[in-house]
Amino acid sequence: MYATTPITDFLNLLASQSPEPGGGSAAALVGATGAALVGMVANLTLGREKFAAAEADMEKARARAEALRQELVAAIDQDAVAFRQVMAAYRMPRETDEQKAARKLAIQTALREATQVPAGVVRLCEEVAVWSRLTAEKGNPQVISDAAVAALLADAAAQSAALNVRINLASLSDPPFSDPLWAEIQRRLDGIRAVRDDVLQTAYGKIG
Repeated sequence: MYATTPITDFLNLLASQSPEPGGGSAAALVGATGAALVGMVANLTLGREKFAAAEADMEKARARAEALRQELVAAIDQDAVAFRQVMAAYRMPRETDEQKAARKLAIQTALREATQVPAGVVRLCEEVAVWSRLTAEKGNPQVISDAAVAALLADAAAQSAALNVRINLASLSDPPFSDPLWAEIQRRLDGIRAVRDDVLQTAYGKIG
């Protein structure tokens, strides 16, 4: 699906009149790009004698960044699938009371499910940000700007995914589900922003 679409074609689809793919898939792609940059910094640090003390940390960073990238790439298509399910629920017939009740339940179920992918993207991007900080602090300073870009992209992707969580929660009639989830998302966003700021400060300090 979209995860294997050439980037130019994917961007053309984003710019088209089609509502799919949309911001949720774009957020996942941005997060995956941030994870890829964490891996890049780790790879450009590993095997260099002057960074031998950071070898173990960079091995961990590279391995986790690769896993995060794979999960975020998968979320590109998962978000599109969730959107289709919501649209399918809204298209259900509503001529009889029974149909109306079934449609309402299907919409609420689909909206609940549609929050899970972007919420997951926020959680994954929190990890991308944390690993970007490690690579900024211990990685090859020649590519510290790439570590900082990873942190910025993690923040942008998380903020974007959070908007997709919120727009689905706004149509849900389930405060016991919505309120704790949104509180969690806000906590994670605050943490990501703090890490982003730390990474930027580290990067500018090393660049001079």
